[in-house]
Amino acid sequence: MKFRLKLGFVSALALAAATLGARAEPVTDEMLLNDATNTKSIVTNGLGTQGQRFSPLKQVDKTNVKSLVPAWSFSFGGEKQRGQEAQALVHDGVIYVTGSYSRLYAIDAKTGDKKWEYDARLPEGILPCCDVVNRGAALYGDLVYFGTLDAQLVALHAKTGKLAWKKEIEDFKGGYSMTAAPLIVPTTAHGALILTGVSGGEFGVVGRVEARKASTGDLVWTRPVLEGLMGSMNGKDTTMTGKANESWPGDMYKFGGGAPWLGGTYDPETKLAFFGTGNPGPWNSWMRAGDNKWTSSRLAIDPETGDIKWGYQTTPHDGWDYDGVNEFISFNTKDGKKLGATADRNGFFYVLDRTDGKFLHATPFVAKISWAKEIGKDGRPVYNDDNRPGDPTKGADGKEGSQVFSVPSFLGGKNQMPMAYSQNTGLFYVPSNEWGMDIHNEPVAYKKGAAYLGAGFTIHTIFDDHIGSLKAIDPADGSIKWEYKNVAPLWGGVLTTAGGLVITGTPEGYLMVFDDKTGEVLWKFNVGTGIVAPPIAWEQDGQEMIGVAAGWGGAVPLWGGDVAKQVKDINQGGSYWVFRLPQKTAAN
Repeated sequence: MKFRLKLGFVSALALAAATLGARAEPVTDEMLLNDATNTKSIVTNGLGTQGQRFSPLKQVDKTNVKSLVPAWSFSFGGEKQRGQEAQALVHDGVIYVTGSYSRLYAIDAKTGDKKWEYDARLPEGILPCCDVVNRGAALYGDLVYFGTLDAQLVALHAKTGKLAWKKEIEDFKGGYSMTAAPLIVPTTAHGALILTGVSGGEFGVVGRVEARKASTGDLVWTRPVLEGLMGSMNGKDTTMTGKANESWPGDMYKFGGGAPWLGGTYDPETKLAFFGTGNPGPWNSWMRAGDNKWTSSRLAIDPETGDIKWGYQTTPHDGWDYDGVNEFISFNTKDGKKLGATADRNGFFYVLDRTDGKFLHATPFVAKISWAKEIGKDGRPVYNDDNRPGDPTKGADGKEGSQVFSVPSFLGGKNQMPMAYSQNTGLFYVPSNEWGMDIHNEPVAYKKGAAYLGAGFTIHTIFDDHIGSLKAIDPADGSIKWEYKNVAPLWGGVLTTAGGLVITGTPEGYLMVFDDKTGEVLWKFNVGTGIVAPPIAWEQDGQEMIGVAAGWGGAVPLWGGDVAKQVKDINQGGSYWVFRLPQKTAAN
């Protein structure tokens, strides 16, 4: 009897050990906040909550990068290709990467073998604006989170891929969706919170940021970004966003857009979360007099309460679909000033004091900007009034206003592809595009689930030899230190490293490495399909690994007009590629 009890006890211990061994190492608050300096894992979108996308790894450098070789490639499989825009995460020997059509993969980081796959099984009738993309996941505890095209927030067990919980963010039939990677922020009052925005600005949605408990998905607070709407905490009204009708006419703010569709960053120093907001609805600006706050803006939000601490509007009364969603990256100057920078769709590169949103300066980072002369000392654009599309009610037939040619196009001087900051050089590396558009306004009325534009448009090139342009920008004065011109539009993000490298991909299929000081091309490799995702770097068994998702798609082939015709022959795909130095090179 005693022998049997001992055997039972030993078996129980073995089972417990096996169970513990099967669990992933939990991601903690400390891991989130120190992600930018931890070379062995990547647990945040942006390689750190501030979003600098700088890796402290330097094993791969300017002298040996020419020896990079593929370690493995993983296929996302099936016929579901389209745009692959996700930044991967790496933790406990596993790569977590989302794919088109709201899929999530767990891949063995050493071998490239699939551990599990989750398919969101999207319903009929989803209304994605700009391809069926997803831009990444989030990790916390033993869960992995991502948003779906039918506006659901999904939490899965990181070790198995089994569903932990799923929450509806909004009704997808109204035009809502989710494409951004969630942002997880540790708070004092609520524990770790998942901060998410919504997509759907082209459908007259109400833009908002909301926070949910990472453990359960329970809603904690909401913050509409349109003035006149109330925020909430634990289901009760808190404070109004702005002041009702201060910069919106009538009740148009109730379907005024402003979707924060690209997600946010978090600065532990100021304890602020930064979210950019999308275009106002409709595009036809003659229907909505005023600045239309807080669309096309950057907002600083207190993650404890959901209150807006400051707001800065890059394009007041936006009439070109320039949005304001582009990432706001925190950085400090040598004398300790806490600043933030953003490269806007409107073609200007901005630097703000991130503690209070004070405007410091803005400079153009693309050529031939036509909608504004400059950004004034007060931080507001000095408009070229004759470059706003004409009022259709004053047109000859009342159906179409006068057409103008505006630069940049509505796809922007920079769009979803994240820029990077180098702690080595103090420069920002911005993937930009040089293009313009014919645009005119039309009458439109809001209807749930229908496009809410009131505009017609066609994108055109403005240079014969290039559209894409990777630029190194000094945030001290906005000067451009070097530029790499690419024939096709650049749509992939950027990574910088302590090895003096700048890494990005092109639609032509090349993963490219540049010298961070000179812009010299040091290495490139063609993965067989366009790259529209941000690269990452991490340390594995003492080696620096570089990874990137590959798969042509996104907004350019859907909305690009004449530009789309130029890139129509680029092959689609769906895969994840990892590169490293050969063993003998790494050992030297």
